Amino acid sequence: MTALRNDDAPRLASGPGIRQSMSDLHTWMGLLLGWVLYAMFLTGTVAYFKDELSQWMRPELPHQAAVPDQAVVAQRIVDGFTATIPAATQWSMKLPDARNNSVYAFWRLPRAEAKGQGQQGQGARAFGEGYFDPATGLKVTSRDTLGGDFFYRFHFQFHYMPTAWGRWIAGVAAMLMLVAIVSGVITHKKIFTDFFTFRWGKGQRSWLDAHNALSVFGLPFHLMITYTGLVTLMAMYMPWGEQAAFRNAAERQQMTAQLSAFIPPGRPSGQTAPLAPVEPMVRAAHERWGVNNVGRVTITNPGDASARVAVARGEAGRPSMSPQYLLFEGSTGKLLEVRDTVGIAAETRGVLYALHLGRFSDLETRWLYFLVSLAGTAMVGTGLVMWTVKRRRKLGNPGQRHVGFFLVERLNIASIAGLSVAMTGFLWANRLLPAELAKRGEWEIHAFFILWALTLLHAMLRPAKAAWLEQLWAATALLALVPVLNAVTTSRPLWTSLSQGDWVFAGTDLMCLALAALHAALAMRTRRHEAAARQPRPAARERHAHTASEGAA
Repeated sequence: MTALRNDDAPRLASGPGIRQSMSDLHTWMGLLLGWVLYAMFLTGTVAYFKDELSQWMRPELPHQAAVPDQAVVAQRIVDGFTATIPAATQWSMKLPDARNNSVYAFWRLPRAEAKGQGQQGQGARAFGEGYFDPATGLKVTSRDTLGGDFFYRFHFQFHYMPTAWGRWIAGVAAMLMLVAIVSGVITHKKIFTDFFTFRWGKGQRSWLDAHNALSVFGLPFHLMITYTGLVTLMAMYMPWGEQAAFRNAAERQQMTAQLSAFIPPGRPSGQTAPLAPVEPMVRAAHERWGVNNVGRVTITNPGDASARVAVARGEAGRPSMSPQYLLFEGSTGKLLEVRDTVGIAAETRGVLYALHLGRFSDLETRWLYFLVSLAGTAMVGTGLVMWTVKRRRKLGNPGQRHVGFFLVERLNIASIAGLSVAMTGFLWANRLLPAELAKRGEWEIHAFFILWALTLLHAMLRPAKAAWLEQLWAATALLALVPVLNAVTTSRPLWTSLSQGDWVFAGTDLMCLALAALHAALAMRTRRHEAAARQPRPAARERHAHTASEGAA
């Protein structure tokens, strides 16, 4: 038996080195909430096109060939509100832009008026909402759906639980992701060299190569998106600074004004005064920020002498989400305040918030966000799969069920392949559920979770490889047939959308076909993969015995 060298003793006595410690930390931080992180990454990736997806899920809304004059549209909607909802204490409308073909508006009603109109609400006031045709100002009757906003909201607050709980879970997952990224960089000393190395068909080695390449490809983006995700909810996660700095209501209201363009309605004066035309106010904003670069118009206490009109700047082309708005006196149209800047702390938060959401971006930058975020999703997925591939080789009797391993493997299947099935099923539900169904939008979401739960049950009942194949092929079929489903259930099939230049509908259908091809490729790769035969445990004692017997001979 070979004797230990003198310089080995201190190293063995000191335990595992920093890289081994970081490797263990990386592994377990990635596994603890890896399934949650995968869902957050994938739904967050889709959310970069939530506006376009919302249009696709409301086919009743008209196709917009060009952005209409926002000033004319705003006046048209206000005239309609004045005639139909005169008792409202607040109107707010999101004007159409390059990514939205309709006006989304909500209004606040006093409780007595709300009961008279059948509205439901909490507290002293209730709310109404709807989508309006920019060309006519009339409310558009479209199917009840949350659209792409479902994926956006699920991305950071999940569903079927209090919003605060979901955001806390998302925050913990993001923090673990940040730890996993840093520990992963420390663990892989040749991570940038390995980026150019991929060994196909080598089992665990191939999964590790894919994981490394995907990690390095978007490393700056992954760090940015994880950190800025925490910053967006920093006031919730760490409220103590705010509580110490702002001790009274006036100071907190001032802080709110630094972070958002929300104008509190205030108390009406009781003196009737007609609302001044809104069109000149919007045009004044256009002169300051550019044509059709208004995001929202909010009117408080319309019809009262205390009325105020806030015209807020849009998000496109802005590297910060900090509020910028013009405040007008509602009865005269006089400009009262120009809010173009905020404090340094609020501006820093606004820049980080904008980086995370990517709403400032043009189409090309948004596609870059989408692709790198999709690579981040694959990074998390390959990490989860690599955990099972690595440990399968270390199992004892292959015929014996190892509960922990079985559970992780099945959760991997449902979380990765099953989530694709559920998300595509959400699109199918949007087209197949009857328009008159009560709480139709909620049933679309129920369909998503029912399908997702069924994929977990399927993964539990089927052999692992069969479950992977069947769910990947199911996702492929569902995605590939989305354009067919759209053609059958709407008057806007793919060929019509292409001929009319309707790239929202055409792009969604084509993207589903591209994702179907990706899932088909993964299914075929899985079908060809043969699990590596379990290697016998290293017979160290036999080798030592053999060496000893040779020495004795």
